[in-house]
Amino acid sequence: MISATRQPFSIRHALGIGTALLMLAAAVPTAQAALTVNMTRVVFNSDKRNASVIISNPSDRTFAVQTWVNTVADDTTSLVPFASSPPLFRLNPGKEQQVQINGLPNDLPDDRESLFFFNVQEIPQADNTQSNVLNIALRTRLKLFYRPAQLKDNPMSRLKDLQWTVKQVAGKTQLVATNPGPFHVSFIRLEVIGNGRTEKLQQAAMLGPFTSQSYDLSDMKATTDLQVVFSAINDYGGYSTALTAQATLAP
Repeated sequence: MISATRQPFSIRHALGIGTALLMLAAAVPTAQAALTVNMTRVVFNSDKRNASVIISNPSDRTFAVQTWVNTVADDTTSLVPFASSPPLFRLNPGKEQQVQINGLPNDLPDDRESLFFFNVQEIPQADNTQSNVLNIALRTRLKLFYRPAQLKDNPMSRLKDLQWTVKQVAGKTQLVATNPGPFHVSFIRLEVIGNGRTEKLQQAAMLGPFTSQSYDLSDMKATTDLQVVFSAINDYGGYSTALTAQATLAP
């Protein structure tokens, strides 16, 4: 655990740090993770003791790797009913490591999925021969869905149950998706068609179980002839067949 101490802070100090960070951001190209994970999401079935993830190092560098599970809050204080093993290990070039996510006793809801996140932090080995090289520790964060054993349906089969409404809010048009089912829905495609136009919603927020989610539309008016075309990500990272549904106009 890293301890923190309070340091004297001034406006001049803050401006100096801000300027340095801006210069660093401009000088450093967009970094990409060197390590790979064999899945894009983890489904933890409650009737299993653990789930396995394989982390590979296709690069020519050695990394220290740290793994852990946390919540959407992305903190280190919220308790989670999972422990990854090993939590810290060395991964040499061209090698891979299996990590087990072990379930712990919990009182999570048994009528719906619960959302957590599996984190993989890669820490590059310092190269003492290159004093001017900046080593960046990157993190990969995957959704982890805890799925109660009593949920027997294929999540993709429940997509047809989603309900769609359009409404005007403060002069703006919103699409409202309602999920009456127990599974999370991660959209890979979400479009609204009507009025001779098609509006594509980029990176639409995930829809949780038994909840509603609103999406702002910038190029549509709330009318009775709007259709929604959507596709979701399945358990294996693939995509469902696109479905088309009629959106109703909110009173």
